[in-house]
Amino acid sequence: MYRMMKASVRDLRYEFKKIERLLRQGEEIQITKRRRVIARLVPESEEGKNKKKMPDFRARMRKIFGDKVLAVSGAI
Repeated sequence: MYRMMKASVRDLRYEFKKIERLLRQGEEIQITKRRRVIARLVPESEEGKNKKKMPDFRARMRKIFGDKVLAVSGAI
């Protein structure tokens, strides 16, 4: 059975490592303040991490400069 964990604002402040560990394990956590739920922390899915892809800089340079060979300057 699925059970959502609860943590108070104080827990976030003083026991963040414990909450972070639960998030890494895939737990969703409700954040409470004065016993009222004010937010929900949801772990990032692995699919979301892999969606961000680095642009192909070499193809971008070829598109801009073509086959032109750029001279190396002594500037730093």
